[in-house]
Amino acid sequence: MSHIVANLPPVKCFVRKEFLYDFEKGHGELEPCWWISIKSLRGQAFRIESYLNHYGALYDKLPLHAYCWKPIEGEPLPLDHLQLWDCLSYDITVIKKAQLQSMRCKFKLKNGDWMYGVYLFTVDSAHSDFNVLDTGFSEDVEDHKSYNFIMCDNGQFAAQPNNRLIILEPSSNPKELKMPDFKVATKRWSVETDPKWALGDTNTVMYERKEND
Repeated sequence: MSHIVANLPPVKCFVRKEFLYDFEKGHGELEPCWWISIKSLRGQAFRIESYLNHYGALYDKLPLHAYCWKPIEGEPLPLDHLQLWDCLSYDITVIKKAQLQSMRCKFKLKNGDWMYGVYLFTVDSAHSDFNVLDTGFSEDVEDHKSYNFIMCDNGQFAAQPNNRLIILEPSSNPKELKMPDFKVATKRWSVETDPKWALGDTNTVMYERKEND
């Protein structure tokens, strides 16, 4: 698990140039780049570092809506539509879910519309240091969120939680998909809570127990 910053797959894309000039100029222009790393600051949106190869320069701390993988079709979606939840923790892991690699998907926007795209990778978080007081919700069963990064059909990128995402897998999906109507998981599970199975007095290799133990 990485603290604050983690490596990203090298996604080749563009940065909207107005973000490079603090919105003073560059509007409507695109600068080629590829992603280098991601920064997670609790209570803020993800910040992405990119390499601008035409300059040999690194540019850090830009939000998700600063980037596109092609010229954006229509009105760009605002940041809070692309990333629904702020970062939950300073400690993050970046993974690529192998079975979802390059798979088509769709996710539900705040206004109820659906946006289509392609799965890229996932960022997840936790509180990794027991010596530091956990004052967040990254490990709370009901409030934990993972962030699935998606290359959207309109040209933008999104980071969406599982419960807003539908995976489109032709070989397994029926023609008519059911709409998920599941409830939020609320139980914290453990397999070491039953005192019947206390084994501290047993020193055999296979932990043999008598039937009446």
